[in-house]
Amino acid sequence: MKRNLLGFAVAVAMLGASGANADGEKIAVFTKNNTNPYFQTVRLGADSAAKMLNASVTHFVPTKPDSIPEQMSQIEDVVVRKPDAIVFIPVDSKAMAPGVEKFNKAGIPVVNVTDRSLGGKFVAFVGADDYILGQETARHLLKAMGGKGNVVIIEGVRGSLTNVDRMRGFNAALKEFPNVKLLASQPANYQRLQALQVMENLMQSHPQIDGVLAANDAMTLGALEALDGAKRKALAIGINGTKEAIDAIKEGRMLATGDYDGFRQGCLGTMIAIRNLRKQSTPAEIVLPASVVNKSNYQPLDIAAEKRVCPKWEEMVKG
Repeated sequence: MKRNLLGFAVAVAMLGASGANADGEKIAVFTKNNTNPYFQTVRLGADSAAKMLNASVTHFVPTKPDSIPEQMSQIEDVVVRKPDAIVFIPVDSKAMAPGVEKFNKAGIPVVNVTDRSLGGKFVAFVGADDYILGQETARHLLKAMGGKGNVVIIEGVRGSLTNVDRMRGFNAALKEFPNVKLLASQPANYQRLQALQVMENLMQSHPQIDGVLAANDAMTLGALEALDGAKRKALAIGINGTKEAIDAIKEGRMLATGDYDGFRQGCLGTMIAIRNLRKQSTPAEIVLPASVVNKSNYQPLDIAAEKRVCPKWEEMVKG
């Protein structure tokens, strides 16, 4: 804990000092946790964009995953240091709205990324359509099952906007396949270990599970671990397009993933923050298109996020 507190103190101090680039803007990037690989890809995208544009980034991540009090405390400390701009993923879309309002009151421009905040004012929103991603990935699984069999859903955090929309997408797809039976829908809070435990319990209750619809890749991988441990097989999909999921798809263990493109969201959010400071044009909203990644088209994502570089602004924002 002392090490975590020290790291946080150093991060806050960096915002009050000159950035690595003497003339570079200082951007504070808030993400939800260190346990979900998706948020690491967002952070790496932000780092790549800042490097490309001669700015500096400092990351703020709760030491306890998705902690509302800790993110609020980080917000209060960062407001005092007053960076040039904020790239913000709220740990809770409703509960963190007062924190966004603190940024607004301090006059710090904010770009909202991934999880749409339910309060506060933003320069722009960058995200993906969770409903369409859920629907398209579910359709892919159900078609691969031949339109029949038994499936289970492993949800994220119940009540969170991403989970609500992805569940709507899953259920919309299920209505298109009347010969597929939904056995159960249980949350695992977007965590791999919890998904493993949920899947173990589901297998005890249901001797035949043909498909797994999981609301993110980490939970899919947890479910696959449980299936492997029980020497059982089922087709499984996730959402996020993480490198771990791509590896599982290549190995034939995982059917597909919906590409939420966290790296690009980190790139775009940070670029918008910097362009806004430089009085350059930016859109008010960017919603990335839904894309299902499987064994036929995984190659562009088969590279570690640490080695990726943000595309140029003009390549990502067309028209």
